[in-house]
Amino acid sequence: MIIAAAQFLPVPGDIEANAARMAGLITEAAGRGAGLVVFPELALTHYDLDLIAADPRRMTVTEDDARLAPVREACRATGAAAVVNAAGRATGDGSRPAISSFVLGPDGALVTRYDKIHLFGDENAVFAPGVTEGRFTLGGIRFALATCFDNSFPEVPAWAAADGCRVYLASSFHDATERVARYAQQARDHGLHVLLANGMGTGGSASGCGLSGAWLPSGERVAAAAEWTGTVPGDGAELVLTDVRDRITLMADPAVAAITVKECGEPLVDVRTAAPALLVAEDRHDAQGAFAFLREGVLQRLLAAQESLPDGLRLRFVEGYRPPGLQRRYFEEYTDELRAAHPHWDAARLHQAASRYVSPPGIAPHSAGGAVDLTLVTAEGEAVDMGTPVNASPEESDGACYTAAPDLTPAARAHRRVLNAALTAAGLVNYPTEWWHWSYGDRYWALATGAEHALYGPKERDGR
Repeated sequence: MIIAAAQFLPVPGDIEANAARMAGLITEAAGRGAGLVVFPELALTHYDLDLIAADPRRMTVTEDDARLAPVREACRATGAAAVVNAAGRATGDGSRPAISSFVLGPDGALVTRYDKIHLFGDENAVFAPGVTEGRFTLGGIRFALATCFDNSFPEVPAWAAADGCRVYLASSFHDATERVARYAQQARDHGLHVLLANGMGTGGSASGCGLSGAWLPSGERVAAAAEWTGTVPGDGAELVLTDVRDRITLMADPAVAAITVKECGEPLVDVRTAAPALLVAEDRHDAQGAFAFLREGVLQRLLAAQESLPDGLRLRFVEGYRPPGLQRRYFEEYTDELRAAHPHWDAARLHQAASRYVSPPGIAPHSAGGAVDLTLVTAEGEAVDMGTPVNASPEESDGACYTAAPDLTPAARAHRRVLNAALTAAGLVNYPTEWWHWSYGDRYWALATGAEHALYGPKERDGR
């Protein structure tokens, strides 16, 4: 996944104009391959505390505020998520607003809201502090949220890393290059990939210096926007992009194996007879026909997803259930291929690399009957451009098999967006290294959705 920080000079107090500008930047970033766009602190109004304090009702928003409609629509149209920082209207019995990061998903719906915990100076007279850490998962990556002064407290990134976050998103309004430079140490100290969206311009008594940027876990800065030093042409808008695909939680991650399974006993059903409306690939077969079986609940969700597709498109089922013995053979064969190509890799690295493409046998979603490989086709069954064939490995596709891979054709990106929207809405989750692999009820699904436990464990066709 590519993520982007967007810095621009907002129109003070004009939420409608700033939301429209954000929508344009989301569209631009998505066109460059970004799946997530982060905006600076209070970018929806500009960082002007006096302006917000003078009219808190008009200058604050909720996640369903009509003025955010252009942002929600841009997310839906592009399939990109966004982190919009604004004065968030008080929730519950609170009387003061918060400095809030609203995370809107690829469908435009709210994923989470994070309220800034550590307020700075005059912010304390206008806003109430938040009490809950900001966390969310997107595209197989666990993200942490922080806002400006939060980043002055070493425990904030430390807790993020301890919580399993791989990428740290900061929406800020720093006034000095020295403060921006500290993110390198933050990345290095906690092994986090850091993305900073920093404000620009003067708001009341504060100024933002721009310099949005990205740092690798090593502390190396890999992208930077311009510094704001005064008047700039237009609104000075600039995007900073960074690739975080190596931060994806892979099937080999211990967090996946640690998920408890409470087997629900749901049967495997043959999709060929149980769902004649679902097109099954004709070139797939095995002696027992195991590939065509799925857990009943997964099949019902596939049918719901197919019903939601645009006219002229349908799903093509490629493979579902895979017996544990076959899964083990696939994993060992691919590991052997990698060992031959990379003889200097140790066993741990081979195991992790292999899990990008084939799940380790003990936790494999296919062997639980909870995973399905599929693609989109036309109503007549003709293939459409998805960027790679189903089952293209990372090596042979040069990484284009990753769901959020950059440099796809516009048609392939659009088709993946359609597939993602339909299957996500039906409750399935994607394995981000394989655009065609979706699952429900297995350990990876439980980790991605925050479910208390998995519903399906490895299963033999005879019920064992």
